[in-house]
Amino acid sequence: MPKNTKVTQHEHSNEAVTESVADLLSLEHPMDYKSSQMSMGLSPGSTAPVKALLPSPDPDAEDGRPAWNNKMEYILAQVGFSVGLGNVWRFPYLCQKNGGGAYLVPYFILLILIGIPLFFLELAVGQRIRRGSIGVWNYVYPQLGGIGVSSLMVCGFVGLYYNVIIGWSIFYFFQSFQYPLPWAECPLQRNGSQAIVVPECEKSSATTYFWYRQTLNITSSIDDTGGLNWKMTLSLLVAWILVCMAVIKGIQSSGKVMYFSSLFPYVVLFCFLVRGLMLRGAVDGIAHMFTPKMLEPQVWREAATQVFFALGLGFGGVIAFSSYNKRDNNCHFDAALVSVINFVTSILATLVVFAVLGFKANIMNEKCVVENAEKILGFLKSDVLSKELIPSHINFSHLSSQDYAEMYGVIKTVKEDSFAQLGLDACLLEDELNKAVQGTGLAFIAFTEAMTHFPASPFWSVMFFFMLINLGLGSMIGTMTGITTPILDAFKIRKELLCVVCCVIAFFLGLLFVQRSGNYFVAMFDDYSAGLPLIVVVILENISVAWIYGTKRFMQDLEDMLGFRPYAFYYYMWRYVSPTILVALIAATIIEMAVSPAGYNAWVESEGAERFQSYSPWALAMAYSLIVVAMLPLPLVYIARHFNLISDGSNKLSVSYRKGMMKDISNLEEQDEQRFILGKNPSETPSPMPAHRAYLGPGGTQGNDQHQLRHQHQDGLPEYWLTRV
Repeated sequence: MPKNTKVTQHEHSNEAVTESVADLLSLEHPMDYKSSQMSMGLSPGSTAPVKALLPSPDPDAEDGRPAWNNKMEYILAQVGFSVGLGNVWRFPYLCQKNGGGAYLVPYFILLILIGIPLFFLELAVGQRIRRGSIGVWNYVYPQLGGIGVSSLMVCGFVGLYYNVIIGWSIFYFFQSFQYPLPWAECPLQRNGSQAIVVPECEKSSATTYFWYRQTLNITSSIDDTGGLNWKMTLSLLVAWILVCMAVIKGIQSSGKVMYFSSLFPYVVLFCFLVRGLMLRGAVDGIAHMFTPKMLEPQVWREAATQVFFALGLGFGGVIAFSSYNKRDNNCHFDAALVSVINFVTSILATLVVFAVLGFKANIMNEKCVVENAEKILGFLKSDVLSKELIPSHINFSHLSSQDYAEMYGVIKTVKEDSFAQLGLDACLLEDELNKAVQGTGLAFIAFTEAMTHFPASPFWSVMFFFMLINLGLGSMIGTMTGITTPILDAFKIRKELLCVVCCVIAFFLGLLFVQRSGNYFVAMFDDYSAGLPLIVVVILENISVAWIYGTKRFMQDLEDMLGFRPYAFYYYMWRYVSPTILVALIAATIIEMAVSPAGYNAWVESEGAERFQSYSPWALAMAYSLIVVAMLPLPLVYIARHFNLISDGSNKLSVSYRKGMMKDISNLEEQDEQRFILGKNPSETPSPMPAHRAYLGPGGTQGNDQHQLRHQHQDGLPEYWLTRV
């Protein structure tokens, strides 16, 4: 190294070194020495050169980390991740079950109290530290580094079964290209010379039969695996190929996919809303949605859970996406925007679902009236009922629901003792609307049945399942990013190779869900693998930032990063309100798991219906082991780092930062050589080292509201203190 370089001079000088490892790890923006008169060796009244020879390093480019092509791709990625299948088949069900329109009140309140603040927190830490979930929490508090590992494991569990649902949607999508739709009518079977309806289908319905028998070919219990379902296996393979193609290039490929996968579902939802409002009975369904009902404490628990999962908190996908942002990106605006879009999407999807289900309820009610009217005509012909019981104005050839209700009431009053033997149904529209359906029951049974009555039903079916594929794909991209980003941060692996390996492994592990009993395992993983572990992960995220790292310190970091101080509202939410609500949610979840029997809804072929069945001992052990395995990294990492058994990971966090520093030093040497040739004094070269910022880490003695910058001179000059409150 040349002796006249700035680096060599710095090594031989007696100047106190104020930089520390903490400064390097803090990933702060270097001080702008171009405008510093002291660093340029200028007198107080002098003017600095317009353009410095050594350009200021770009803190976002120095670590070589990929970045979003534009803000739109990033927002669409966050929207695609947060807006998923749950907005279509979980939120409408909760709205129907828990108070109709009144349910929106607790949901919106909890969205403000825990949804937006915690979403903002995850966006901010990812953007600030520019790492995936593991690297972020290693930096914030190494002993709680297990938070990132638990997030990664939950992402893995959820991704395994979530992509199976995409596989089901792919199967229905291809089945929709035929008229009539294959689930429109019950199939016939030969019984001698006669063709009769399959008994299993006759006892249930055409769409139910197609789902359980033609699609899943389901067994009667989780203990009977039944072997692989080859149709679902091929569908799962196609689903993983789609996911792999979408994420194989990282955000460069997934960002492009998001333009379609995030926007197309809104096109379909608006089309369905317009079409649904034109259907007979749609107004009845929407009116039923907004009918207020009594709110119970359980409603608040379910609303909090829905807010929690709707935004994708704790999965690591939110952190991973935001880690590819520039450090000065306004993540506060992003948090509010994505949360509002998610909420509005849930309401839009609920309007669509209730409009379509209102139409379906009217169709089923009319069918019920016709069937029971035929029974009454039979009773009249056989003199079981007297014709005098039928009001004179009733015309059986054009029987309305009101006429049937009047006739039903008269018969029930007169034949009170023997009425039950007649087997007549009330055929109330309210009963049809109150049939709560969620999840696969809504998408693959109730909604598909409604679409069979649509004009041009194959077209609407293709649109609907293509929408489900895109909704699921957007969420899977976020889930896979939450898995691959922490691994890429920790190890030098080609992202293409890592993506392919992850998808191949996930496909083979996913074969568990495409057995004939696979639907029962999907329900098990959905109930146990994500719920409690994710809530624990998020409360630890909240505590590590608000109570260990320090809320005041974090607010100061946000001010440095965003250019403005966030509202004090967030200070109180992060420090007090959100942790309190999350503790209550954990307690309520544990109580719910203890009170509710552990089991699943098994399909009984002979009855053509579902029946609750308790888990066998091995299945129960497997269910609870999902919770244990997902949460196990939390205590293991804490113990290992508390006793210094493993590294705290800080050396990996600072790799990219040190690369940027070495690059600056290298550039500095080149500039020194140029200055030597040009006859300039090397001492005029601006220092590449960032100004010292007092490290306010856990256990630090410095105040959280002050950051001090100290510049010390040796030649008897006074010390300059730059203090910002």
